[in-house]
Order: sequence, then C-alpha cells, then structure tokens
Amino acid sequence: MTVDIPLVNGTYSFTIKAYSKESFNKAIEFYKAFLLLEHRSESATSALLFNGVVSLKLEIHEDASKQSEVNGVLEGLKANVGVKDWRGMANESFVFNTSDILLAKQSLIDSGLPYQSYPNEVSPMQVYTLDPLGNVIGVTSTKNAVSTKPTHPSIPEHEGRTTALTSKVPSSSDLKNATNESFDKAVEASNVKNQKAIGIMTSGGDAPGMNASVRAVVRTAIYKGCRAYAIMEGYEGLVRGGPEYIKEFTWDDVRGWSSLGGTDIGTARCMEFKERKGRLKGAQHMIEAGIDALIVCGGDGSLTGADLYRSEWPSLLQELLEEGRISQEQYDRYKHLNICGIVGSIDNDMSTTDATIGAYSALDRILKAIDYVEATANSHSRAFVVEVMGRNCGWLALLAGISTSADYILIPEKPSSSREWEEQMSSIVTKHRQRGKRTTIVIVAEGAITSDLEPITSKDVHKILSGKLGLDTRITTLGHVQRGGSPVAYDRILATLQGVEAVNAVLDSTPDTPSPLIAVNENKIVRKSLVESVKLTKSVADAIKEKDFKKAMSLRDTEFIEHLNNFMAINSADHNEPDLPAGKRLKIAIVNVGAPAGGANSAVYSMATYCMSRGHKPYAIYNGWSGLCRHESVRSLDWASMLGWQSRGGSEIGTNRVTPEEADIGMIAYYFQKYQFDGLIVIGGFEAFASLNQLERARDSYAAFRIPMVLIPATLSNNVPGTEYSLGSDTSLNALMEYCDVIKQSASSTRGRVFVVECQGGNSGYLATSAALACGAQVSYVPEEGISLDQLTLDIESLAKQFEKSEGRNRFGKLILTSDKASKALSAEALAEVMTSESNGMFDAKAAIPGHVQQGGLPSAIDRTRATRLSIKAVNFIEDQQDVLVDARHDDDELDVHDRKFSKTAAVLGVRGSHVLFTSVRKLWDTETEIKKRTPKIIHWQATRDIADRLVDRKRID
Repeated sequence: MTVDIPLVNGTYSFTIKAYSKESFNKAIEFYKAFLLLEHRSESATSALLFNGVVSLKLEIHEDASKQSEVNGVLEGLKANVGVKDWRGMANESFVFNTSDILLAKQSLIDSGLPYQSYPNEVSPMQVYTLDPLGNVIGVTSTKNAVSTKPTHPSIPEHEGRTTALTSKVPSSSDLKNATNESFDKAVEASNVKNQKAIGIMTSGGDAPGMNASVRAVVRTAIYKGCRAYAIMEGYEGLVRGGPEYIKEFTWDDVRGWSSLGGTDIGTARCMEFKERKGRLKGAQHMIEAGIDALIVCGGDGSLTGADLYRSEWPSLLQELLEEGRISQEQYDRYKHLNICGIVGSIDNDMSTTDATIGAYSALDRILKAIDYVEATANSHSRAFVVEVMGRNCGWLALLAGISTSADYILIPEKPSSSREWEEQMSSIVTKHRQRGKRTTIVIVAEGAITSDLEPITSKDVHKILSGKLGLDTRITTLGHVQRGGSPVAYDRILATLQGVEAVNAVLDSTPDTPSPLIAVNENKIVRKSLVESVKLTKSVADAIKEKDFKKAMSLRDTEFIEHLNNFMAINSADHNEPDLPAGKRLKIAIVNVGAPAGGANSAVYSMATYCMSRGHKPYAIYNGWSGLCRHESVRSLDWASMLGWQSRGGSEIGTNRVTPEEADIGMIAYYFQKYQFDGLIVIGGFEAFASLNQLERARDSYAAFRIPMVLIPATLSNNVPGTEYSLGSDTSLNALMEYCDVIKQSASSTRGRVFVVECQGGNSGYLATSAALACGAQVSYVPEEGISLDQLTLDIESLAKQFEKSEGRNRFGKLILTSDKASKALSAEALAEVMTSESNGMFDAKAAIPGHVQQGGLPSAIDRTRATRLSIKAVNFIEDQQDVLVDARHDDDELDVHDRKFSKTAAVLGVRGSHVLFTSVRKLWDTETEIKKRTPKIIHWQATRDIADRLVDRKRID
C-alpha cells in the first residue's frame, strides 16, 4: 500500500490488491469501520472508499497461491498476538494518527479484531491491528511516531465518531499487496458528484450570534468535503429559489462573520411557506440546487416549520415526480431529507436547552442600560420602570433582575391578581426605601400578565410607583436595542460550537433518525429531539393561555425555576421572617483569595442576602488570609452596605494570593474558633484551591476547620481542577474579545498587517483558545503545547500565502493570540519580530498587549447570574453537610481524615459537562492536579481548540 500523488485540494489516494473475493469483501468492511471511509462505488473488480480527504481503491486480482500466502501470514501474526511485536514480524506497516486512541481501540474490541497496544493496555500510545489482506495497520497518539515523511491532511469526522483519524505516510516506500497507481479523473468526478450539500438558513427574529453560526456551518461543511449553501431571507428564499436566494458559499464568503450582529443572509416572514404549495416549491428549489440536508437557525416557529417540512418531504417529492417537475434520478437521490435545528432567539424561550443563541448578548445590553439608568436614578433618588422583551418567556427580565438587584420583576410565568402584584411590589419597594435605598428599579417583560391574562404595562407600574408611593418615576423601553450589536463571547462560541455539531448531526442522520435540535446543558453541547423540544416550548404558551401557571412553570427548565427561587430569596434578604428556625441558623464566612475576578462581588452579595433570608449570619473575611491574621478583619455583612455590589467589578472585600500556611494557619484556626464559624465559602483561583486543600488537611490538628467548606472557582485562567467554568473567565474573555475586535479592525485597515496579542492565563491556554474561537484568530499559542520552531515556520508560511492570495481584500487583517507563558523565549514582541523578518515582505507583525484590562471591567451577564446560582448552592451545601461533622467538631476520635464521608465536606463546586457538581478537594488535589503547573491534568477545552484551528484552516504539525 503506497500513497499516491494528491488528486485535488490535498486529497490522497491508495490502492490495495486482494487475491480473493472473500478477502476483498472483508477488506471493504474493515476500512469502512476502522478508517471511517464511505463505500462510494464498486465494480466486478474494484471498489472505491472515500471520505473527502483519503481515497482507498481495492482491486481484485484472484490468485489462489498468493491468497494462500496471505492466509499464512495472517495466521502467523494472529498466533503471536500476545507473544511478539507485529512490527518486528512484518516488513512494513501503515500508521494513522488519532487524538482519541482509546476510542479507536474500543472499536477494535467491539469488532472482535486482534490488536496490540504499546506501551501498555491502560494508556496506549500506539495500537495495531491486522486488515484482512495481511497488512499491519496502526493508530498512534504520539507526535509523528513512526512516519518519516510529511503528514497527510486530516480525515474528517464522520459516522458519529467524535475524534477522526489523521492519515500518516507509510513508514517505508512499499507495503505488500500495494501498487503505485493513482486514480483516474473518473474517480475524481464521481467524488464531486456524490458530495453532500448542506444548506443553512436563519429564520424568525434576528439574534446576535447567527452570523457566527452560519460561518461555522459553512466552513465545517467544506472541511468535511461537502458543499455549503446559504438560503437567503429564510423560508422566503426557499420558496423563491434560484441562485439569487440559494447561493453556494465558499470558505472566504464568511470571513469576519463571527463579530457581526444580526444575520447577513437575511430573515423574513413567509406566509407562503405555511401552505403546502409553498413547501412544494421549496422542495423543488432545494433539489434543483442539489441540497440534501438543511440546518435551520431560528426560534420555535421556524423550527416547527422545519420539522413539518421534513415530515412532509416524502409526499412532496412524490408529488413533484408525478407532476414531472423532477426526474426519477432526482427522486431517488433526494428522497430523504435530513434537518437539524439550532435555536437563535434572544428570549431564551426554547425548552430543553439552557441558552439560545443571542440571549446573553441581549441580556448584556439590558444590564448595561440598567447600570446607566441606576446611576442617574441614584443621583435623583428616582424610580425607573424598565421594559424588556419576552412575550411568552420572562428569562430576560428574571436574569436582569438577579444581575442588577432589581426591586421587583413582572414576568408571564408567575402572574398574580392586579391587587396582589400591586400590593407586593409596593411593600417590597417601601421596605427597600425605608432601609436607605435611594433607587428603585422595576423590570417588566413585555408579555407580563395578571392571573386573569390581562397585560401589565410599564404605564401600569408607573402609576403605582408615582401615584401610590409618590416616587419620581421614569419609564425606559429598551425595544430593539436588545437585538442589536456584536454578540458577546459566549454567543459567538455557543453559535460556533452548535454550528459545527449541526453539520455532524446531519451527516450522522439516517432516514430513521428523528430531527435533532442542538442544545446546551450547562457546559456541554448536546442533541435533543427537535419535535419534542418544540412541543414542550409551545406547551408553555398553551398552559399560560389556559391559566395553568403551575404547569407553565414546570415546563420551563429546572435552571429557570432555580433562578426564580433565587431571585425571591435574595430580594427579601432580612426584610421578612427567616425561613429556618433558630436552632438551624448558622454562621457562615466568605473570603476571596487570588487575583480579582468578575462576579466575585455578585457571589458575596448573593451569599449574604440568601443567608439573611434563611436566618444565617454572613461574615466577610476582608483582604484574604493575611488580613485575618494581621488585623482580625472579620465583619458581619448587612444588606444596606452591599447595595450595588452585583454590578461591580473587582473585590469589595479585598483579595490577595496568600495561602493559609503562608499567613499562619494556627492563627486562622484561632479566629475560626473565636467566631464559631459553621461553614466557609472560598472564592478564587488556584491559590483558593490550594487554601481549601490546606484547611482540609489541617482538620486533623485543628477542630475549627471541621466545618463544611466550599470553593467557588473564580479566575480568568479557568485553571481550577474540578470545573470547566470559573467566575471571571467570561468577563475576561469579553474584555479580551472586544480588544481583539478593535485590533483586528486596525489590522484590516492596513494592508498586510498582523497583530500578535498577548493573553493572560498563567499556564492555562483557556483564555487564548476561547478568544481565538470567538474572534476568528488565525493562530493561538498556549503553554500546554508551547511554540515549536516547526509549527511557527508553518504558521508564518501559511500567513504569507494567505496575504499573497488576498489581493487587498477587505477584512483581511490577521490576529495571532499567544498566552504570556506559551514560550519562555518568544514573547509577543519577539514573535512579532520573528514573523515580520521571516514573512518575505508579505506582511508585518505588531505586538499588542492588553495586560490587566483582562482583569478589570464590570462583570458580564454570565458571571453575575452564575455567581448568584453557585453561591446559593454553596450555602445549601453547608446546610446539608452540618450533620456529617457535628460530632467531629467536638471529639478528636470521631474524625478520620481519610474517611471519604468527611473529606467530601470540603469540596470544589464546579460545572462539569452537563452537571453542576461538588467534588472533594482532596480527591482533586491528589488525582487531577498538575501541582507544579497549577493546572488540571485534563484539558477540558481541547476540543474547542481543535475546532478553532479547523475553522481558520490552520495546519498543525502533530
């Protein structure tokens, strides 16, 4: 088996001989399963397998004697599977690279094929098996482990496998049964003809992030060997058809789209598509364009139309065939339509997903507007009524209420009678004013109603505040400002990852696969049933119409209900009778450790106000452990002194990087005993993680630490083991993204300009990787990989070629992101100098260093809302774990520091995949931490990094 010359655009071909029909058929099935190749064509003497990058041709040359020879070789190899290394027995071997070798190994186990693993079974770096033709075929996770020539392009992901194989050049010039013959032009033509074509449309209301989704779909489709089409103006484009409305997009057509608001392929209402006649036209136009898969980005109405379209597809095609509007060949080719939904909606009103594309961008606009409004309200002691979008869903109003400490919110899911809401709002506002609050903010969702389904308008609220309470009141209606502007980092990344997964989903789909909806649960992109998700979403509106508000609330996702309960708890603070009896009330301390992080003040405020509503007494340890040891800086927190903290950056209670052992752990234990703390919440990064570990291990010596303790990770580096999200990382990412957007605009304005932007993050490349995905950076360098000279040379050559071909096109400025610790030798300035020197005059590079801009600024919407959610979970954890440690606090014999029951009471609260979990700090420190590097052993963002490189066509040296 040898590698032939490339056919087209980097496609490589292979030809293998089989000496019997039986081995020929077995070889086809083997390579389809193991290398993810599609069976494209077959004749009496040959078969073609192809996947867009690698082509494999199997030929039959029947020869009984040679087949007998091959059988003998196979038997000899199989007999020595556990005895000898096949690589020493075979003359040659053929090796592929994989980023998930365990997945490849499992596929061999599932298929019952013999294999050898090196260096061991548990953590193999190389796995070898035998093909039915007597060849030794291997996969490796090492860097170019056995090949001596350049690497082939990657084989695309396919058939549901999450990690694709990358072809490696053979380790010698010849393999047995192989020829040096390249495929003819007929094979090339066949490949193009059989390419899948994927269409993408945006429909319904526009949402920030839709353009990023289109970019991801187009480029992923092209990367996977498919053609990509954009359907302009939503369903209207399908009905009208033709090249004006159904356009094939190239890689460069979506350059720079990540940062653009709205949708550049348009969206429009289409009444004609609601009729079968319109859908019939749409089907004909899709077939004429050659589209066999459709991805729809829109709200529930658009996705309802998409699912109906797919269910009708067989009958639509039958009708087109009978009317002679399509041929029998077209009918056979396009008789199955695969559809996938992506939710683009600022209302976040789709069930089964935590967030929709555009929702957090809209929330960001609302929070900024309320922050501005509150400043003027405070100046005049005014009340403001802020109306936000949300016809059937109050998510925007609810999350804005939490994030700004609004006095009252009105949402459609929780209505009350006219008299009840008026009296309740008046009571809360009056209590807040009596306690010294100078501002009043009431947030009204546009769909707010009474229990009698009567609308509650901003004017109704204004009337109560000004007439009944006598407050100087103003109304601010934000309107379509909420839809506009560039998407925040979260929406860019969410839209991109969902676009990539949507392409994977339609390629994985079969005629029997239900239409999927791409959703996000916590930190994980998942596929849900499109029809079930839409059905649940519509059920909410139906329940509200039927006045079954309890059912409407139950149909919302659990996070929505959790947010609502949290808002009501922190909004009451110490104004009402506490929930808990006196015997259950606790003293809970909170401390910040490490660098400042956005959302830390939100966490302190939420923890304290929630404690007050429960009856606990909240304490703040000011200026970290050193402040406690030097100045006994412990103060109880009260509601009035914390007004406005939700929206403030930095740390109001102070922070530093000193750990308990560095400060004086014995003195800390003394003060814990003095104040009789019943629980501790630590907010911070790796120093906070180390602090919790030190306190937990000191329980053997100090009984004062035998209390439930929780870490809420808060660091822009996002490098705390046990979580995939840390408070402050989103705020920092937005600050870095905005900086990069401005820099990129400058680069685009100057011909041949590259900016090298230095990112913070310590030994973690999370920030650089995420910003690269959000901004479309051409290259990112991270500490986990370092900067090799080979990779740097390849990146410079690639940039030079791109500028050479650009011919002065618009939006062609390039960004390079590098973590400040990616290389000891190459700083951002040094990288810029090297790139300029080695670019052969095709471009010049400049260094740009945002520095501590990445740590400052107001906390983002995500950091504010998650800070509240996590801090309340932390308080609940402390309540729940009291009984576990009650005896150990007073009796040394009752504590076994190695007992998991006790060690679990000191935990890291983190987001992992689709779950929010408490994980023992002892377990994390001992098994999941690179202590010297101050990072987790598992890089949870590696898949994001791979996607970021793929979407800018960056070539990697493995």
